[in-house]
Amino acid sequence: MDVKANLHRYLSHVELTARYASFDYCYNYFQDFYERDRLHDLTTPEKMQESCLQIGFYLASWGMFRGRSFLLRRSVKYFEPLVRALANAPREAWMIDVDTYTDNNITVLLHCHRLITGAVGQGRPVTSTLTTKIMLGMFGNIPAFDRYLRRGLGIHTLNRKSLRTIASFYGEHQAIIDQQEIFTLDYASPQSEPPRYTHRRYPIAKIIDMIGFVEGRS
Repeated sequence: MDVKANLHRYLSHVELTARYASFDYCYNYFQDFYERDRLHDLTTPEKMQESCLQIGFYLASWGMFRGRSFLLRRSVKYFEPLVRALANAPREAWMIDVDTYTDNNITVLLHCHRLITGAVGQGRPVTSTLTTKIMLGMFGNIPAFDRYLRRGLGIHTLNRKSLRTIASFYGEHQAIIDQQEIFTLDYASPQSEPPRYTHRRYPIAKIIDMIGFVEGRS
């Protein structure tokens, strides 16, 4: 696998109005509340609609409203239980990245995955593709388990084994991955000017997501 080439191919499609930038805007929104220690403000009457809209557009842009998805039949208000679950998730979930995939942290990730599954499914079966895209877009703590990443990294079900495989992949390519200084796009950037960037670097989980996604599509 040519890790550098995969990253270059993915990033060549990231621009202010392109679909991949939806991650940046969603991640910036939720991380801002975490950084200011104001996670519960996500659920206030003043912020709830915006929080739901951030999730909804990110998921739509990343393909979670296509085909026969049950989300096609729901309005943005459907995401309110999910926003509450995110605001009340273990604080560790916001601090974990692939370089800290210890046994305890993997337990936290799997617990967080169950919480999100219940909140977004609301009694319906949901795929780990959907739940991990949510975890990536808000926490930045896990790659999105879509078919391309599974194929690219040779993983299948979301479990301890697959998370350890991701950690091992990071260990194998750590020198290259740690060199990457990729900052999130700033939504306030005017379209007529070169993009501006925030102070937030892409988490390792996001970088691995990009590498695996491109590899799986090849």
